[in-house]
Amino acid sequence: MRLAVRGRVSYETEISCRVAPFLQAPHTSRMDRRLFLHLLQRTAVTAAASRMLDGSALYASAGPQNPANPGESKRPQIAITMDDPSVNVSAQMGWQEANERILGALAGRNLKAALFVCGMRLDRPEGRSLLTAWDNAGHLICNHSYSHLTYMSRTSYEEFAADFLRNEPIIAPYRRRKPFFRFPSLKEGDTAEKRDRFRTLLKDHSYRVGHVTVDASDWYVDQRMQQRLQQNRKAKLEPYRDYLVAHLLDRASFYRQLSLDLLGREIPHTLLVHYRMMNALFLEATMAAFEKAGWTWVDADRAYEDPIFRKESQTVPAGESLVWALAAESGKFKDRLRWPGEDDTYEKPKMDALGL
Repeated sequence: MRLAVRGRVSYETEISCRVAPFLQAPHTSRMDRRLFLHLLQRTAVTAAASRMLDGSALYASAGPQNPANPGESKRPQIAITMDDPSVNVSAQMGWQEANERILGALAGRNLKAALFVCGMRLDRPEGRSLLTAWDNAGHLICNHSYSHLTYMSRTSYEEFAADFLRNEPIIAPYRRRKPFFRFPSLKEGDTAEKRDRFRTLLKDHSYRVGHVTVDASDWYVDQRMQQRLQQNRKAKLEPYRDYLVAHLLDRASFYRQLSLDLLGREIPHTLLVHYRMMNALFLEATMAAFEKAGWTWVDADRAYEDPIFRKESQTVPAGESLVWALAAESGKFKDRLRWPGEDDTYEKPKMDALGL
């Protein structure tokens, strides 16, 4: 798919035009006022992200940004962790093209990511080809369960444990296989007993949790973009790109500040994104925008060396971003935290109002 990139001024003008009817309409209810404030903030953030993205940001790498040691840079640091690689990406893009684009964006910065594999999406010859490409490129191959079960009330410990073990043969053959496990939907158990039993199982198998510090809803932005393309194959995709970048920068800023207030120091962050068409198209733009916003990309394995990633919160329900969970456990940030930490319900009214 080729993108026709429009000028930044024209797009910001278009956003203003879309927002104008909403701003001019009478809004008297509490919910309307709240949505108005969210929309106003989102419009400003989206415009700012749009200004960060000149045409070259979509196609040309800004060059390697990856320091040899996370402690060497004073800029905030962040690694890419990607969930749910699949041989079924979208009707508009095959997995081979998606793989080439994503791996190319990472290679442009000599950056090594962590790929969290859900077995049911790759348990076929094409899936092995996909994983071989990531393994050969030096990225971490990690466990994300076989069936993507959510470890809450409807899933027992026994069922979840069996599904975790079922995924082991999928990732075992690869040289860069790393014993990190990521909970589907970042849900680590709805009771203390289930939480602690599975943590013990992970340790018995020499596993650690592959924590996220910066959670986000990129998957939902992709879902909305896919719906638009189903309606109109020639739909402009730049507004979705700019919304994605603004959303990811916003969540990175939030979780970074929360971690600073909680821990009193910078930590290397781990960003959660998904193996979707949107990231195949726009991962390069996201990376360039983060750099322009002052972030430095680091390899995932180096980020995970920080001792913060060995901490275990005692929250129930367990899970969410590691920063979220530790902040919730402290009891000091109730005014900043929502549950779940990220979800489509937070982005839907904003995207609806912007016509996306």
